[in-house]
Amino acid sequence: MYALSSTLIRSPALRQGLKMAAANRQVSLKVVSAGSTVKEETYFEKNERLGREMSPHLTIYQPQLTSMLSIMHRGTGMALGVGVWALGLGALISSHDINHYVTMVEGLQLSGATLTALKFIIAYPAGYHTANGIRHLFWDTGRFLKIKEVYSTGYAMVATSFVLTAILALI
Repeated sequence: MYALSSTLIRSPALRQGLKMAAANRQVSLKVVSAGSTVKEETYFEKNERLGREMSPHLTIYQPQLTSMLSIMHRGTGMALGVGVWALGLGALISSHDINHYVTMVEGLQLSGATLTALKFIIAYPAGYHTANGIRHLFWDTGRFLKIKEVYSTGYAMVATSFVLTAILALI
């Protein structure tokens, strides 16, 4: 340490003080047998011996809007990721092009309401994730971070996601 610090310190008085401190420093080591450092009890046994209770599980908490929206945001993000991977792999593996599959769906002769409902289910992750992503971008700028604003933007985001998804489903 002294060799490194003496090259960085320009003051001769401070350098001399470092020499004296290094010379007067006493270091002692305690020899400990390897057997005394091995722990015989497990984490759970130690907590039981000390009278510690288990940490509470998520099931004891009451669901809140913020936690449910966060879980949904993660879930829709994963669904979108899996969907993109599935479409990409399907395009690579499939021997037919997209027109073949569109013709198959048309051959099912589904009603307009059924097709709209299916398109809504498929489009909802994109609508929700987009609306909540915009909400998070506002949070990143420091806006709408008070509890009342977090809840009001949460409800507005859910409504916006339904409107956005309905627009996508009706296209």
